[in-house]
Amino acid sequence: MEARAIQRFVRITPRKCNVVLELIRGQGVEAAQNTLQFTPKQGARIVQKVLKSAVANAEQRALRQNTAFDADRLLVKYAVVNEGPTFKRYAAAAMGRATPILKRTSHVEIRVTAAPAPPSPAVARPVLITPRGLRIEGLDRDLLVAVLQTLG
Repeated sequence: MEARAIQRFVRITPRKCNVVLELIRGQGVEAAQNTLQFTPKQGARIVQKVLKSAVANAEQRALRQNTAFDADRLLVKYAVVNEGPTFKRYAAAAMGRATPILKRTSHVEIRVTAAPAPPSPAVARPVLITPRGLRIEGLDRDLLVAVLQTLG
């Protein structure tokens, strides 16, 4: 199950926000929330809101599909910041000139997905080591008895 959340037209430069997103890519949701909570950056508050929204969207999707939901198994699969429109302003400069001020905006997108279920414990397969040191694996019991009888 995958869910996403996008916040558009955020008044922060994509470059500053990407620094925060690099910290949480690939982490579990709980670890990502802890990381963001203790990151002293403006982008951390913005990303924290988007992450919280993505988790809520995942929960709602699970309710609609009538499937089990466990927030502890969610991972941050995809986290990206794209450039939004730039507000152009001008400030007065020396000798009657004006210098441009670019107020950049961003679009922050986060996708969370459920972590794959842990693999089931491997079933012990019979292993036969012949007198000559050959290793034979994966034989069923009847075949293993037959091989042992032929080897003597």
